[in-house]
Amino acid sequence: MRDLPLYSAAQTRELDRRAIQGLPIAGYALMCRAAVAAWDELRWRRPNPRRIDVVCGPGNNGGDGYVLARLAQADGVEVRVWSLGQPQAGTEAAQALGDWSAVGTTQVYERGCLREATIVVDAIYGTGLSRAPSGLAAEAIEEIRALSGQAFVLAIDLPSGLSADTGQPLGAAVKADLSVSFIGRKLGLYTGAGPELCGEKVFCDLGVPQDEGVEPAATLLDESSLAIRLPKRARTAHKGSSGFVTLAGGDEGYTGAILMATRSALRAGAGMVTVATRGAHAAVLAAAQPEAMFRPTESADDFVARIDKTKVVAIGPGLGQGDWGRALWRAALRSDKPLVVDADALNLLAADPQSCDRRAAPWILTPHPGEAARLLGCTVAEIEADRVAAVREVAHRYGGTVVLKGAGTLVCGQQLAVCPYGNPGMAVGGMGDALTGIIAAFVAQGLAPEPAAQTGVMVHALAGDVAAKAGERGLLPSDLIECLRQIVNPKPEAN
Repeated sequence: MRDLPLYSAAQTRELDRRAIQGLPIAGYALMCRAAVAAWDELRWRRPNPRRIDVVCGPGNNGGDGYVLARLAQADGVEVRVWSLGQPQAGTEAAQALGDWSAVGTTQVYERGCLREATIVVDAIYGTGLSRAPSGLAAEAIEEIRALSGQAFVLAIDLPSGLSADTGQPLGAAVKADLSVSFIGRKLGLYTGAGPELCGEKVFCDLGVPQDEGVEPAATLLDESSLAIRLPKRARTAHKGSSGFVTLAGGDEGYTGAILMATRSALRAGAGMVTVATRGAHAAVLAAAQPEAMFRPTESADDFVARIDKTKVVAIGPGLGQGDWGRALWRAALRSDKPLVVDADALNLLAADPQSCDRRAAPWILTPHPGEAARLLGCTVAEIEADRVAAVREVAHRYGGTVVLKGAGTLVCGQQLAVCPYGNPGMAVGGMGDALTGIIAAFVAQGLAPEPAAQTGVMVHALAGDVAAKAGERGLLPSDLIECLRQIVNPKPEAN
């Protein structure tokens, strides 16, 4: 598969160190390569700029900015360089400042100096930042952020103030239109607030190989892997070989959730879908989706009978937390079937965390941040402050594979994976129910739980992006579900 490595800030610095140590590439040469790459990307998007403002911090990120300023001036562009501190003597950043000073001038940053800027280069902080910006740096970051919509902002390596590890601002953070990163892809650019603050993301390896001696923090899911994950079916395929899914949910007043999960499981390719639901709803649901079987299920014994031949059970959409929902949940826990656990089933698990100790078969938990907070006994703010740590902690406490939904959805099993697809239009009720059905369908079709969760998250997000071409606002789960077939039938790339 072609999923890409993602690195923490420390891992990226180690890649940088190994490149300088193991290859005939001086640190300053790498800095110059980075500046050339960033300047080329900026010119591609803003051809023939009249003037640019470059804001430089005292570290190597500022050094990149000084080199870029020199390149821009050599191309006939008016350049204003604003300093937030002197580089340490003897460093590559000091060398970059010296080379710039031979051809241009540097001014000390002061509030308001960017008021008339149309193109701003953020070269304040790189991956080394570990605390909230303060002083002049914080003022500069706030001023650049206030220019959103007025000036085009290029962030060198990542927006200043953004954590390269968590994807959350450490305090004030730049909002860029374009972020050009180097050496290794940073995990924080792809989850949490990272995608919003980075704008368009471009990666340049600067000719540095991805060192096999540095284990990546995560992988970035890539659409090109779908042809491998979801190969073309054999001509002899039949409904039994395409997988048998049982969904459990749809208590009184919650029929919509289980219907969304049912439809998505079918559109994701499950050969047979049975729904264990309240008897009063069975006929209505069957009329709405005649391709599925809706079985009246009023007790745990009924439920056990329904799942005898199924390959996977997905439980939670519309389950409720009343007596009926708890009875089905306890029966699901006792079963030996793989589980996909969502919505109220997650809430029931959070209310009785020790129940996971009774679980021997594999499961996939799919919490949104609120459900994850209940599972960990903390606040949503604490979950969002470090989504990576949160998903790992849920996986540690409860086992199995965990999907933490949100911007840059995370999948944590044996490894951590990040989904770069999806859009704000998907922030509407029912989207999680659709994801549950999709993941269950892939387990039924033979994928192991972790690949099924990764593939389901990616397919769900890509279908959402297709649906959003008609507009994000007002996008519904049913719109996404209608786009699933073109995503789950990927065309292999030509050799």
